[in-house]
Amino acid sequence: MQPEISFFLIDDDIDDREIFTLALKDIDSSIKYTTAKDGAEALDFIENNGNFIPNFIFLDLNMPRVSGKECLIEMRKIVRLQNIPIYIYTTSSSDRDKLELLNMGATGFITKPYTIKKLVEILSQIISTTTGKSN
Repeated sequence: MQPEISFFLIDDDIDDREIFTLALKDIDSSIKYTTAKDGAEALDFIENNGNFIPNFIFLDLNMPRVSGKECLIEMRKIVRLQNIPIYIYTTSSSDRDKLELLNMGATGFITKPYTIKKLVEILSQIISTTTGKSN
């Protein structure tokens, strides 16, 4: 039996959350995923669910209430999440943003692709590289 894979997506754009969900279902319908609509909701969820440890976290940068940068800083302070890969998932492609966020503890930086097919390729690569599971 293969271990369960779980994702946590934090993104304020409902369309981007839906596209991400469709991509995960295309990869493997058994993947568990949780979403939050902004950094504040994500941090509240993490605080109120002490056993929640996803395999991957994907974090948008530009969100209301608590930005992606602020959320990244706070999540990296949480002991149970310190070794969890956190990917910045944003429309930005700024090299300055990439460098800053990697220095702040992000695992990687993904500029949101234009197609679900491309997102499936990116997420599949992350899963296979990190877990050894390929589809």
